[in-house]
Amino acid sequence: MPASVFSPLRIGPLTLRNRFIKSATNEGMAKGGVPSKLLVEHHRRIAAGGAAMTTVAYCAVEPDGRTFEDQITLDAASIPHLRVLAEAVHREGAAACAQITHGGAFTFLPRLQNTRYPLSASGGFNAAGVISGRLLKTAMSVSEMNTLAARFADAARCAQNAGFDAVEIHMGHGYLLSQFLSPKYNRRRDAYGGTPDRRARFPAQVLQRVLDAVGSRLAVSCKISVTEGFAGGATAADAVEVARVLERTGAHLLVLSGGMNVESPWAIFGSNLPAAAVETIQNPVVRLATRLMRLWEPKITFRELYLLEHSRQVRAAVTLPLAYLGGVQSLAAAQRVLDEGFDGIAMGRALIHDPDLVNKFRDGRATVSGCTACNACVVAMYSPGGTRCVLGPENDAALNRRPAAS
Repeated sequence: MPASVFSPLRIGPLTLRNRFIKSATNEGMAKGGVPSKLLVEHHRRIAAGGAAMTTVAYCAVEPDGRTFEDQITLDAASIPHLRVLAEAVHREGAAACAQITHGGAFTFLPRLQNTRYPLSASGGFNAAGVISGRLLKTAMSVSEMNTLAARFADAARCAQNAGFDAVEIHMGHGYLLSQFLSPKYNRRRDAYGGTPDRRARFPAQVLQRVLDAVGSRLAVSCKISVTEGFAGGATAADAVEVARVLERTGAHLLVLSGGMNVESPWAIFGSNLPAAAVETIQNPVVRLATRLMRLWEPKITFRELYLLEHSRQVRAAVTLPLAYLGGVQSLAAAQRVLDEGFDGIAMGRALIHDPDLVNKFRDGRATVSGCTACNACVVAMYSPGGTRCVLGPENDAALNRRPAAS
């Protein structure tokens, strides 16, 4: 019999109180790279609202791995601030997960500290750098891969030292590890390029290093794109092969998402970014980049469970736990996800709109989210108060400037 959405879920060494997971959505709540008191409150509210686990978005494994300056680098300096967050989440009965990642060639940083050009699977022209001025990218050497895999492991250890219960390795959306998985980005002719399983070799090595570091104590998940959503990009068939590699390596959970930041952001959200919201972006470089992306984006109308058809193909191919992500807006859709054989329900915008939604589902106070999938919350991350639902009140920008551990 299919599980209930309110039944516990075991992933690696961790047992969650129910099947609802707050997906990683860039918060804009780490000004100067320091986790803020607002970031703590953001995740505490989601935990108090009933979600079993909440995921802190985009914790870079090194300073050059950030895509923006106001992002966390998961190192020793961040541990005291993230410990405050983990403790706040635990007091509400939920688990805390840190998303660990590296931006590769996708970066808006004004300078890079350790390399002349951003790193990627392959070198040459960097389409993602047209706006940021980084028109070239560098193919990683095997030595650089080994060094970076060790940094992923170090970041996972930092998450453990901060009291987190899980880490999510970001392998989707156009960041470095997905640049290896993507046939568009990965043109290598060595052991790290070619077929989907060869393109997955470096991401799998990163996973193995993280498992070796923390896998007996923390749940280790991987976020992948079940479709990149554009011609020439990876498909669900590619995702099936990647999932098989990650299952053999020992991943405790896969979080199934879709789309790419540059080529197909609409495939991530299942709908378009609103033109009016784009004009509110204060960073002029990001505003221009988003305007340009809107010139070629197709008109997409949101529908619930918009990634289900692609994700089903992965579900049919592997047996490890899978969390479905992509447009769950109702209790009925959440239960359908489990009925289809998935194990967890990852939600983003619906929990930004109403952090108490899971409790409302459980108590019978709601069966459908009030989120309109307008995506204005996506661009709100660039505002002084960070990500919020525009249908609700403004965030406290002053709280966003106060370090979490202060």
